[in-house]
Amino acid sequence: MSGALSYHAGVAAEETVASDYLRRGFALRESRWRGPGGEIDLIFEKAGALVFVEVKKAGDFARAAARITQAQIARIYASAGGYLATMPSGMDTETRFDAALVDATGAVEILENAFGL
Repeated sequence: MSGALSYHAGVAAEETVASDYLRRGFALRESRWRGPGGEIDLIFEKAGALVFVEVKKAGDFARAAARITQAQIARIYASAGGYLATMPSGMDTETRFDAALVDATGAVEILENAFGL
């Protein structure tokens, strides 16, 4: 997949995932937020809790999940720490880290607390 095509596929996957969370009552706070560790795809809030979401698209859910590396998880945690530093409760803010997997058909599978904090 070319760089431009891959970029647009990623944006479309993020929009699909955002719609899923919005339907379930979450408020979108940030999209493609850049922090000290790199980019966090989506950040949502519900009932004062934040959900940091990594979106992965592949032919099937298993391949999408396999694309999330330990190094990437570490970068997401670092960026989330930067984001939490801007919150009134700081690191005491209730948080969750989800992986949102999108397959070739556009179906979405959400893995809550995917990174096992």
